[in-house]
Amino acid sequence: MDVHAGDAVVCVQYGDQLPKPPRRMEPGEVVEMAGELVRSGAKVWSCYEAGPCGYTLHRQLSAVGVSNVVVVPRRWDPEGGRVKTDRRDARALCDALDRHVRGNTTAFSVVRVPTPEQEERRALGRQRAALVKERQRCIVRGHGLVLLAGMQLAGGWWRSTSWAKLAPELPEGLRARVGVWAEQAQRLDAEVERWSAAVEQDGAKLVPKGVGVLTGGLIEREVLDWTRFANRRAVASYTGLCPSERSTGLSRRQGTINKHGNPRLRHLLVEAVWRLEQWQPDYPPVRRLMATTGARARKRAAVAAARRLAIDLWRINTGQCPAERLGLKLR
Repeated sequence: MDVHAGDAVVCVQYGDQLPKPPRRMEPGEVVEMAGELVRSGAKVWSCYEAGPCGYTLHRQLSAVGVSNVVVVPRRWDPEGGRVKTDRRDARALCDALDRHVRGNTTAFSVVRVPTPEQEERRALGRQRAALVKERQRCIVRGHGLVLLAGMQLAGGWWRSTSWAKLAPELPEGLRARVGVWAEQAQRLDAEVERWSAAVEQDGAKLVPKGVGVLTGGLIEREVLDWTRFANRRAVASYTGLCPSERSTGLSRRQGTINKHGNPRLRHLLVEAVWRLEQWQPDYPPVRRLMATTGARARKRAAVAAARRLAIDLWRINTGQCPAERLGLKLR
């Protein structure tokens, strides 16, 4: 299924037959058709790409007995034909699903669908992140207006006390324009504080010293469930902090990180590593980071430390290894 907000283009295949021509249907019609097939005794598999429509259709299909999977979005045009239509995407998804059902685990990447409770907890942290981004946009816009007038502002200019001192020094027209963004930034800052308190109130239980309750809670919300990972390689892969690779013949060449994972989790882990440099200098990856010189080399060491931190958090939260043996001190 190629799912959109108001409809879905559905390609159906019965057994070993060729797929039927795709057709456009309402989401309710899709669920009704699949439910009738299940009630007739058929085993039904389905799939669609993750997107802004969320997991409502997945839960509706699962409720009627369909084995549905949500897959990672990708380009379904491997030959580079530069032709993309809903019908082509639905047909390509159907072909990939056929291979997946037959046991080909590389046909596509399956997204772990959270429970409604997990999705609500994760949304709390993502709401805070969205507010932080909007606050920063307001700050940058106000700063840009003042810079255009030939002046510069110090950090925190938008806060109530700083703005009260700065406003009288600006020309009337400029003061009115910049004041709009200062007021917006102050309002958003209050919202950020409120949502941060909500995250901290239900934060993570096992938090290394220096990571913080807020960051620990955000990491836990993005991971959803530490037991979902079968091994340390799966943890590292989910972070997107693994090196890219281009190897052929006898040569092996690794490059920058592939970023094929959760970008929010990746940002939180790297941010936490720089704080661990102060709070946990005896942590082995942090020791290597502190011994590294050069800006580029330190960034690489920080990425490696973030990948190791994710793995160690998995080991701690699944009870595989105590924090002390890993060189970490808990709060």
